[in-house]
Amino acid sequence: MPKIKTNSGAKKRFALTGSGKIKRKHAFKSHILTKKTKKQKRNLTHTGLVHKVDEKNVKVLLGLK
Repeated sequence: MPKIKTNSGAKKRFALTGSGKIKRKHAFKSHILTKKTKKQKRNLTHTGLVHKVDEKNVKVLLGLK
C-alpha cells in the first residue's frame, strides 16, 4: 500500500500539541488591518484550537489518521 501524502497547505497551518490537540491561527489578521480595532487585532494574534468536529478532517490532511 502506498504512503499517505501530507497536504502541504495543512502542514504549514496546523501544529500538534503535546496532548494531541491541533493548534491553528486565527483568520483575518493578514491585511486590511486599518479598519480593525486594536482589541480585535490583539485577540486575533493568539492561537486557537481546531474544533472537535473538524479535528478528524485536519488529521486526515496531516496524514495522522
